[in-house]
Amino acid sequence: MQPKPIAAKKQWLFIRNVIFFTFTSFGGAQAHLALLLKYFVQSTKFISEEELLELNALAQVLPGPASTQTLVGIAWKVGKLKLAIITFLIWILPTASVMTFAAISYAMLDQKQKFNSILEYIQPIALGIVAYGAWQLGKKVLSSQVSIFLAIASVIATLVLRNAYVFPLSILIGGMISSAIETPKEETELRVKLFSNVNPKKLIYFLGALLLFALVGAIINRTSPFSLPIRLLENFYRNGILVFGGGQVLVPLMFTEFVEMKHYLHATGFLSGFALQQALPGPTFSFTSYLGALSMKNFGYGLWGQILGGLIGVIGINLPGLILVLFIVPFWDDLKKISRIKHSLSGINAVSVGFIIAAFILLLIPMGFNWLFLGIMLITFLLLNFTKVSPPIIVLAGILLAYLF
Repeated sequence: MQPKPIAAKKQWLFIRNVIFFTFTSFGGAQAHLALLLKYFVQSTKFISEEELLELNALAQVLPGPASTQTLVGIAWKVGKLKLAIITFLIWILPTASVMTFAAISYAMLDQKQKFNSILEYIQPIALGIVAYGAWQLGKKVLSSQVSIFLAIASVIATLVLRNAYVFPLSILIGGMISSAIETPKEETELRVKLFSNVNPKKLIYFLGALLLFALVGAIINRTSPFSLPIRLLENFYRNGILVFGGGQVLVPLMFTEFVEMKHYLHATGFLSGFALQQALPGPTFSFTSYLGALSMKNFGYGLWGQILGGLIGVIGINLPGLILVLFIVPFWDDLKKISRIKHSLSGINAVSVGFIIAAFILLLIPMGFNWLFLGIMLITFLLLNFTKVSPPIIVLAGILLAYLF
């Protein structure tokens, strides 16, 4: 009779840590990995460090939000499908709710002088968290000349090309190089066994949903009240399939499509919402709830229509990645045994470190040589690296500084 209470207690402890992670995950996907390591490996041992890095590598290969997919993958390993769904909802709903409310109350953002002063202190703290994540992951992953070379190459490619396609291409090339160099003879029998478990009907449903949304959106009369919600769902679902590299790729793609091409909202509204997102914990992809709600508002929809838009945004963008990770994680233990896949993970992780370093540089450049902000960033890094002070305490201290100065 004892195992059931222990299992239940473990799941409640896991949910508690998911809540802590949700409300302390500042700094974007780059910093989230360090926090995942803290909450689910170092303090509680829900999974091993090796399992976390493998899940992160898998999430980097798949389109969609890497942090969300990694967290859901951890939850599936701990408590299967039910816990994975609960974890997903806990993770996305708080920030999505705030962003939806911000879109509904957009006029409030016009008086944003104090908001901008707070944001100025949050940014260097977020950079310190990013630097800490790069340092921690780099120490574990960059253990060979090949991995160091791949990390440096991905930094250079990201900074020089400044193109969304650099992320999937770098991940693909990094995995291929490490696989080709490190892999022995392929295990043919295991590969046949693995792919015999893949149901092609599931893949047809996955892509069929996209085609259905696009078809209905094209056929339905643009004056119909259902037209915009369906078109938004297709837009978000499609981008959820195509976006590799996380929020830093999502934002420019969304700006191009929603502002410049389809004129769902104006640039000022888009950028105000993005600034707010940077000051909030949680998934960057929840920014889509703001885009969905504000798009509905700009086309004359009322309160409930705007709430629907926020829901469409966050569900549409996350659904493809959620389906993919729940489809693959159940047989991931078999998948990673294939040598070419197993040995590609080291290259993928090395490229991921390069992405983090490149993101840090790109975020650091706009700050310039502001010694106060550089000092805050350095203090954040040192506190995280040498003490047990948690990120939310540092963030709260930054907000306090903004009010005092």
